[in-house]
Amino acid sequence: MAPNVLISTQNIHKSYSNTLLFKDLSISILPGERIGLIGPNGAGKSTLLKILAGIEQVDEGELAFSSKIRVAYLPQIDVFDEQSTIREILLSQFPVHMEDWEIQKQLNELQDQAQFSDLDLAFGNLSGGWKKRVGIAATLAQACDLVLLDEPTNHLDLQGILWLESLLQTASFAFVLISHDRFILENTCNSIMDLDRRYKQGHLKVRGNYSQFLQDQEKYFNDQRAEELTLSNKVRREIDWLRRGPKARTTKAQYRIDKAHGMIDDLTELKQRNNLPTEAGISFEAGDRRSKKLLHARGLAKARGGKTLFKDLEIFLSPGMKIGIMGANGSGKSSLINILRGELKPDQGELDLAQGVHIITLDQNRKLPDENLSLKRALSPDGDTVIFQGNPLHISAWAQRFLFQKEQLELPVAQLSGGERARVLLAKLMLDTAEILILDEPTNDLDIPTLEVLEDSLLDFAGALLLITHDRFLMDSVCDQIIYLVGDGTVKVFADTYQLTAFQRSLDTPEPIKETRSPSNNKVRHQHLKTLRKSFTKVERDIEQAEARKSELDLELHDPVNATDPGKLAECSAAIEKLNSEIDALLESWGTLGDEISEIEG
Repeated sequence: MAPNVLISTQNIHKSYSNTLLFKDLSISILPGERIGLIGPNGAGKSTLLKILAGIEQVDEGELAFSSKIRVAYLPQIDVFDEQSTIREILLSQFPVHMEDWEIQKQLNELQDQAQFSDLDLAFGNLSGGWKKRVGIAATLAQACDLVLLDEPTNHLDLQGILWLESLLQTASFAFVLISHDRFILENTCNSIMDLDRRYKQGHLKVRGNYSQFLQDQEKYFNDQRAEELTLSNKVRREIDWLRRGPKARTTKAQYRIDKAHGMIDDLTELKQRNNLPTEAGISFEAGDRRSKKLLHARGLAKARGGKTLFKDLEIFLSPGMKIGIMGANGSGKSSLINILRGELKPDQGELDLAQGVHIITLDQNRKLPDENLSLKRALSPDGDTVIFQGNPLHISAWAQRFLFQKEQLELPVAQLSGGERARVLLAKLMLDTAEILILDEPTNDLDIPTLEVLEDSLLDFAGALLLITHDRFLMDSVCDQIIYLVGDGTVKVFADTYQLTAFQRSLDTPEPIKETRSPSNNKVRHQHLKTLRKSFTKVERDIEQAEARKSELDLELHDPVNATDPGKLAECSAAIEKLNSEIDALLESWGTLGDEISEIEG
């Protein structure tokens, strides 16, 4: 192994239950590398991390480690004792050779870095987001050369994600990060490795951030398709020659025959790689309701345990509207959703739901009724056929739409990966028809190609959408506005996550962390510009609607019929005053968005 390599693998193989994850995989990790590890669900990303951490063994192949290398591993699921305090957990992770004063110094620094208010809190009493922070801090306490992080953004709210992003941007250690958060990959990684059987070597590793990877990946697949065409033409000529039959079995003729058969095998393998399915066929069916008003919530307020989660919250949904909901962990997002679904009563406010409106929800817990069910029965409980958009589909075709192979149909769902289980639930959801679609953290465990299909399907959905996610890329791609629950009872509305991020950082740090800007020709920046333009148009439309409503109220205010009705006059005046404030805020957003667009375009 080269002296400047931390870990290398040579032709390693790994299978589970007769399912091949990867074979002949050879990779290396260098000092200072910040690798974003991506790939389709079931490709073996988490297994590869466990192999590098020494937790799993390979079936074949070799691993080589740099001498005295120290490796830390953060699993998806935290494994600490629920009764232990944060202090006890962190102290147990420090290297044994450290002296007491060094440990105390590091402990204080970790407390400040992770923003723990009290180290003596029991781990079991923490929220999911703070448990994840403990896990990350415990990993840092080990002072390792290489840190392996498996989906560290799971359970983190936006504040936690920004904290993790800042931490990784300034990391002194090398790391391998499994994540489908494209902003995290863009802003923290200097290499991207895609684990996928579509590549000849089983993976593609690109030096650079996620934008650079997208460009290099596109070139790779274009070159691979061109190679298939060239090889196909060569094989066609060789097949013609073989059909004519060599006149004599000379050594030269036999060599050409062997070479022709080898080319045919190469072409078959190349076609298989180029034609592997990569996208799940996700689409949601909306009802044909013509009503402009599906749901109107006014003045909603809710408190829990003496803490006000939100108050004076208003949501209006009509067909085609797509609203994002974000907020800190414990700020009341789930309570709000339960109120809108009619499963929880608000403390104050009114909920007006159009008659007969059907709401379907994807819950973030994602529990399947029976873990022992086969994939076949989970996808189609009542037979070998499903009815989708009025048409019958055989279970094999329905499973293939969600990237499942025919041989997987008899597997119990308990053996499926997290992403595969998520696709099962999306498949069940698609068989229903709804006017309002509520998705609570739909991105968990989904790979990036599936996320891109999900984005397109949500944009095409004709009904109303409420989307809870901490995936900033998805939020900006799909939603017209974001309702943000601050956590102190107040509610803010933003055009996109760039405005929201600036607001959040103004609360957290005196000096905002500069966001990584990629070259003007990269896809992420193009997506940003697209989002800004969409938000700019949306704000213009909101200004026009608000001013039109104000004009209507002015007419009512000066209508002689209302001159003798003090209550009506007071109501109109209050509504006009509120609209004036909204218009001022919209004009400010309009100006800010215009400046951002001009800065990028200029």
